[in-house]
Amino acid sequence: MKHRIVFDRAEKCLETEDVLALIGPRQAGKTTVLRYLENVLTAHDRKVTYFTLEEKDYLDELNKDPKNLFKIFPVSKDSRHYFLIDEIQYLADPTHFLKLLYDLHRKNIKLIVTGSSAFYMDRKFKDSLAGRKKILPVYPLGFRDFLTFKDRGELSKYLPGSLSMPDPENVPLSLKKEMEHLYFDYLIYGGYPKVVLMQEIQEKKDELREIGLSYLKKDILEAGIKNENAYYKVIHMLADSPGALVNSSELASTVRVSQTAIDHYLWVAQKAFHFALIKPFFNNLRKELTKMPKVYFYDPGLRNYFARNFEPLVVRRDKGELLENGVFRQLLEFFDLDQVQFWRTADGNEVDFIVDEQYAIEVKYSESAYRESKYRKFRELYPSIPLRLTSMDVEKVAYPAWLL
Repeated sequence: MKHRIVFDRAEKCLETEDVLALIGPRQAGKTTVLRYLENVLTAHDRKVTYFTLEEKDYLDELNKDPKNLFKIFPVSKDSRHYFLIDEIQYLADPTHFLKLLYDLHRKNIKLIVTGSSAFYMDRKFKDSLAGRKKILPVYPLGFRDFLTFKDRGELSKYLPGSLSMPDPENVPLSLKKEMEHLYFDYLIYGGYPKVVLMQEIQEKKDELREIGLSYLKKDILEAGIKNENAYYKVIHMLADSPGALVNSSELASTVRVSQTAIDHYLWVAQKAFHFALIKPFFNNLRKELTKMPKVYFYDPGLRNYFARNFEPLVVRRDKGELLENGVFRQLLEFFDLDQVQFWRTADGNEVDFIVDEQYAIEVKYSESAYRESKYRKFRELYPSIPLRLTSMDVEKVAYPAWLL
């Protein structure tokens, strides 16, 4: 089992009473996190039970009554019992199941569950479990984990642990070149664990195609989408322009559906973890506000499948946008999604990322494309937020994109 950063984050949640809900896209590794926690708990002689609700016998009993959990798996009152439940969305009412067991038995049991987008789409999830849950996203691999899966985890020592750390020094140029090569691979085929471990290029493409098609089919089924072609078209259109502003009225006009339908498609695709829509950052509402969000995909490989483009990075027209999407994904290693924003004024001044209202990051594929004068307005308005340029010019900038 290859170690991942999310393992450590999940392990830190073991001693709390909250329901720990592991959410994220299919095949990103949620079950693997459960199995890791099972190993940790077993090694510490904790009472632990793992099961999946794909097993129909368990599902039928728990649908009859959540308290049947204790008939299936007897629990001692003298010690805490950990239940690791995979595929919680198969229950008829998973939020009721979790709420009842938490309210009545949280001192005696700890619930750790995984759920697909169907679980997260349930609008009762947020309200019914308010104050009772800890949500831990499990995304496809970030670049640090990607290095581990490529058996080059020792290179991670050159990756800072946070944006507040100083720029890396004394990284040998040969290692920079190797990391650049690995990062190119990451930006083309992404971080789905199974894809990363594959050796053949065609295998990677075929697997991403399978993931992409199964994703969309399950979205359509679980969300009750009627116009399948329109949903497909919206996903493909957004994949063609990561980092672009999302204008739902323009999408509605192009796809020839209502704006209400477009808003629903965007909501479903976000809950299914295809992409995120990040919000603008501003202090002066009148001068800086753009209401439209920007779109970024959680996995660059899946984005490339939806965009129908697996060409090498150096020959691509969209290499700048793809690099920007890669930087977005790396920021999620340190920050929650709602801490990642962008800045844009009505007259076109823009900074790619404002992070936690403390850091500003501009992404350029080539350092030569950066013009300091374009960011004078931002520096005037926000002198306390340092602006950092990141690019792929490993010999010209101190902070290449993969060293975020």
